[in-house]
Amino acid sequence: MQLFRFILERLIPTTKKSDMEISQEGLCLIKKFEGCSLEAYQCAASVWTYGYGSTKNVQEGDTITKEDAEKLLSEEIKEYENYVKDLVEVDLNQNQFDALVSWVFNLGPDNLKKSTLLKVLNNKKYEDVPAQIQRWNKVDGKVLEGLVRRRNAESLLFEGKEWGKI
Repeated sequence: MQLFRFILERLIPTTKKSDMEISQEGLCLIKKFEGCSLEAYQCAASVWTYGYGSTKNVQEGDTITKEDAEKLLSEEIKEYENYVKDLVEVDLNQNQFDALVSWVFNLGPDNLKKSTLLKVLNNKKYEDVPAQIQRWNKVDGKVLEGLVRRRNAESLLFEGKEWGKI
């Protein structure tokens, strides 16, 4: 089955980068790993966060409704889609795009800009990208199990494989 999927992905033309938007599959991955917190909390990197990982202008004591969290994610994700579109110079299929948007949503565009991941990808070494994705599993030098799981899921999604049981 994996061989069939691999061949099929190579035969189906990729969507132009400028037209691509995150799919429901990509949003599901983000939502699974971000969770939805209706009250502000400090994430592992000590950044005030609420909703599905929103950090902009979030302060201690802030709250959000589930409906507003959904709306905020829909609005914010466009920014992260654009970072991927602007920095990636090669064609991507939907799974690859989704995995990278999730990665950038979690880690930020500056990390993508300076990453070996981006260099490897822009050199069309698609098969090496999953290992590069998985390297980003630490906060302050400490490996976090949640990040290991998320990076594993993003790697699987990038390859077009089942990630939901991670």
